[in-house]
Amino acid sequence: MARLRKFVSYRKLERPYTRTSRYKGKAYIRMNPNIKVIGFETGTPRKSFQYTLKLISKKDLQIRENALESAKQTSNKLLEKTIGISEYHLKLKPYPHHVLRENPLAAGAGADRFSTGMQKAFGKPIGSAAQIKKGDEIFNLFVNKPSLEVAKTALSRASKKLPCSCIIQVTENSKL
Repeated sequence: MARLRKFVSYRKLERPYTRTSRYKGKAYIRMNPNIKVIGFETGTPRKSFQYTLKLISKKDLQIRENALESAKQTSNKLLEKTIGISEYHLKLKPYPHHVLRENPLAAGAGADRFSTGMQKAFGKPIGSAAQIKKGDEIFNLFVNKPSLEVAKTALSRASKKLPCSCIIQVTENSKL
């Protein structure tokens, strides 16, 4: 299996995947890669909780889908083991719409025979990413008061899997 390119090449927010061409067949991406995020919500969604914790980004950037899934699994595993699946609701907010492309260039002896260089440099789809602006919520976590500290730990572990610095914001929900 091919290795992932370094995140540095995809970190900056860029124009969404579009291509303008005189020819209709070259004006769009032919294939969308499958999204690797398995579920966007875990826990018990219908229950009302006392506290809402939000993981908020401090920068504008793109986050790959595998980083989002890794962060979700890390926090979900801790929450499930310590407080149980019925005592929280974790929601992943951004959706990885942006298609990442790569223009592979061959290197080595004889590479000039099959490399096009920058002639057709639009690139082939290799994955997708979520575009996140400063102040956007990445995760929402709903818990009750006894499990508040575990929830903060879970979100801080999730933030370590993400390529940006994040803050955790805690708000108390009004009782209905």
